[in-house]
Amino acid sequence: MPSPIASPLLAFAVVAAAAALLPSSSSQQQQQAPAAAVPPQPRGFYINCGSSGKEVQGGSIKWIPDDGFTAVGNVSAIDKPDLLPVLATLRYFPDATARKYCYQLPAVKGTRYLVRTTYFYGGFDGGKDPPVFDQIVDGTRWSAVNTTDNYRRGMSTYFEVVVQGQGKTLSVCLARRPETASSPFISALEVIDLDDSMYNTTDYGRYAMSTVARSRFGCKGEILSYPDDPYNRYWAPFADANPMVESHSSIAPGDFWNQPPAKALKAGVTTSRGKKLTVQWPQAELPAATYYVALYFQDSRTASPYSWRVFDVAINGQEFFRGLNASASGVMVYSSMMQLSGKTEILLTPNDTSPVGPLINAGEIYQIVPLGGKTVTRDVVAMEDLASSFKNPPPDWAGDPCLPQQHSWTGVECSKEPPVRVLSVDLKNHGLSGMLPDSIGNLTGVQTIYLSGNKLSGSIPDMSSMHTLTALRLDGNQFSGTINPSMEKLVNLKELYLNNNNLTGKIPGGLKNKAGLDLRTEGNKFE
Repeated sequence: MPSPIASPLLAFAVVAAAAALLPSSSSQQQQQAPAAAVPPQPRGFYINCGSSGKEVQGGSIKWIPDDGFTAVGNVSAIDKPDLLPVLATLRYFPDATARKYCYQLPAVKGTRYLVRTTYFYGGFDGGKDPPVFDQIVDGTRWSAVNTTDNYRRGMSTYFEVVVQGQGKTLSVCLARRPETASSPFISALEVIDLDDSMYNTTDYGRYAMSTVARSRFGCKGEILSYPDDPYNRYWAPFADANPMVESHSSIAPGDFWNQPPAKALKAGVTTSRGKKLTVQWPQAELPAATYYVALYFQDSRTASPYSWRVFDVAINGQEFFRGLNASASGVMVYSSMMQLSGKTEILLTPNDTSPVGPLINAGEIYQIVPLGGKTVTRDVVAMEDLASSFKNPPPDWAGDPCLPQQHSWTGVECSKEPPVRVLSVDLKNHGLSGMLPDSIGNLTGVQTIYLSGNKLSGSIPDMSSMHTLTALRLDGNQFSGTINPSMEKLVNLKELYLNNNNLTGKIPGGLKNKAGLDLRTEGNKFE
């Protein structure tokens, strides 16, 4: 399971967890000095959860409140001095009856996104330790959120995942676990558009990629992010006992897959001529799983036709690349599906004729996360319409209605195997008001609808396409108008409860005379 990433959180310190969320004081001072123009803010959403207004932080990143992205939860300020503004508020979710709590953001189908969630507990609820809970992206459980260790060290925590848009919206949800002792919470949410050329070897119809580490080698100090990285990725410094070296030329990020920023390759670790270079990275042990690994190399010397630096690359004894020539213009090698577990050792073995020792400048590693599936699109759209037609739907009616299975919407049952369909909606005596949308007829896999004992009004829409519907209970509401004659086409219908509404007109003969149908119509104004 992907590990959390930690970073310091007080003012003038780097914020986040495996990389920086905000710049340090030194980077702020650099931005105040005359310099090259800052690149445009990375496309996407930068949401300061629980905030009441906009904030400009972290190299001119404009953070916005979370109003309009979620309809549930409460907000709280963190009562600690000198916090970075993006950590000074949060949104928490005290309703223990809800199966999940979702943010929904506009998305473009097929577009790749970097999703980053940031957490700083701050003792907002008077507790000692933060709760443990799950986070979900679209219909896939992404990871557990356990920030306890980082919080005790005075650190905030962030998580990242690379996903592809599956429709017009992308949902990021939190959900309780059996051991969740208090309210799940979130401090910040980012959804950043990535270029089509980045991380494009993964089948995002089947997988997501959860960040394990993203490091620039041979350096210490602050985390590198926007504006040096136009996609606001966090590149954490990494140094070990190996000699460090500075490069004499810059790469052109556009020449690389994944477009690493030039500064991420500006330094590296190396060794002397003829020696092997061993690097233990990442430092944490990895759970046995499949990983995407990308390594970046750049010869630190001034470019020359007479210089070369050739070596073989191995990871945990497995050949990764043979005969790599690390030129001054740089090179990247990757594996999109590599099995790893435990400690990770990168071994660089020089060619016999190489005049200098091997080196490495940067690396990224992501855990491959199998997607949990997706509810059929027509069902998702119809259920979203239904939720928006109710004035007070259950608080967890957002995100994927069926997935993950243990976090489906309240009152919604779905098929277990793909294609995942909505099978039942049961919200009787739920205090609902509003109307039934015409698109409810698109729920062609539904077998039962129980909406008795609410305050729903308006007409009953055409449901003739719902051929699998066996029971429709709308009794005890405020529906008006006539019974749609199309209901006669529901050949599998066994129960139709329309009693105690405000319906008028005539009861269609095909319903009155239908064999095996339990039809209840008393308490209306039929002719």
